[in-house]
Amino acid sequence: MKLLANENFPFQSVRILRDAGYDITAAGTDFSGRLDNEIIEIAQRENRTILTFDKDYGELIFRKGYRPQAGVIFMRWDDFQPEEPGRYLIELFKSKQIQFEGFLTVVSVGTIRQRKFL
Repeated sequence: MKLLANENFPFQSVRILRDAGYDITAAGTDFSGRLDNEIIEIAQRENRTILTFDKDYGELIFRKGYRPQAGVIFMRWDDFQPEEPGRYLIELFKSKQIQFEGFLTVVSVGTIRQRKFL
């Protein structure tokens, strides 16, 4: 699984995912200042799942027609330590019970919901 962490995704979590062997690109260091639609285009080109705390991705997908094939994981968390998203995602990816490709996956505290867009 290839990942693209949006600028608002904590770099400590990027490092944790990278150390766990995931192929992850960090927009904050590799594509700083890019607009959300440009991040989606990069994710599409490189077949990466977007990791974000930005709710605008739902609008880009469902209202503006962007379709990042590998999916988007929107973390709807308000209070967390910078390493927590990375640790959480490692466990989520290990479960292999959820398909991310073609889905907007919304991760809230205690809840995961998905909406298919492909």
